[in-house]
Amino acid sequence: MTVSRFYGTGRRKTAIAKVWLSPGKGNITINNKPYQTYFFTQSDQLAVEEPLRLANKLNDVDINVKVTGGGIAGQSGAVQHGISRALVDYDNALRPVLKKEKMLERDARMKERKKYGQRGARARYQFSKR
Repeated sequence: MTVSRFYGTGRRKTAIAKVWLSPGKGNITINNKPYQTYFFTQSDQLAVEEPLRLANKLNDVDINVKVTGGGIAGQSGAVQHGISRALVDYDNALRPVLKKEKMLERDARMKERKKYGQRGARARYQFSKR
């Protein structure tokens, strides 16, 4: 029995993308919308396409994504990470190509939490000597 759908989870900041990849014609839908309408900036659209361009699969697979949390930039990074993981599940021979371009690495940078007794993560309340 062959698997027709491949799955990958992508994360970036607080955004989580669940990516399903299947053989097809190159349709990419994010939250039931075409990715060009969901991500309206060129840089976010290129981030989504980049793993597919590296793998030469831009017109060979259909991708369906459910993404939640975070902002637009975090979501595009999460989708990119998820697509990369799903591509490796689809064809393990693509792993060295994607790994070399750091597509499989989880970007762990998060917003630093606010600390008690301070205005923010690092900013302090103004100190008055007198």
